Amino acid sequence: MKSLLPNLWGQDARDPFRSLRDEIDQVFESFGRGLPAGLKGLATPRFPALDVAETADAIEVTAELPGVDEKDVDVSVANRLLTIKGEKKSEHETKDKDLHVVERAYGAFSRAVPLPFAPDPKTVEATFANGVLKVHLPKPPEAAKTAEKIAIKSV
Repeated sequence: MKSLLPNLWGQDARDPFRSLRDEIDQVFESFGRGLPAGLKGLATPRFPALDVAETADAIEVTAELPGVDEKDVDVSVANRLLTIKGEKKSEHETKDKDLHVVERAYGAFSRAVPLPFAPDPKTVEATFANGVLKVHLPKPPEAAKTAEKIAIKSV
């Protein structure tokens, strides 16, 4: 496909930054190749997957934190914001004949969930089991009101 840009740089009427973009794309495409199998997941940033659900009286947040210990997770609520922070530390050791390989994976993460109300931190409950964090944020009485249905009039 021929470029519509004028040939200002003495090139073949291509975008003058095309070769730079191609090289940058190649770096990102090849990043992680050649890493040991246990470290390939570190080639791209990882954030915990979240599910946020709302019921009539609460907001439920579920975070998948595989390989993270409960003691390495912090949950806080301030200024209508739920923050989940943690650090993953794992070490795997494999010995095979004369070969000794040690693979490690370390990394910190943080996720913030904006809330439609300011929950009372004393009523927030967090549980952690099998790598899954569940946070229950009860709505204050004024936020737990049910919505009133509005009739739509024909014009």
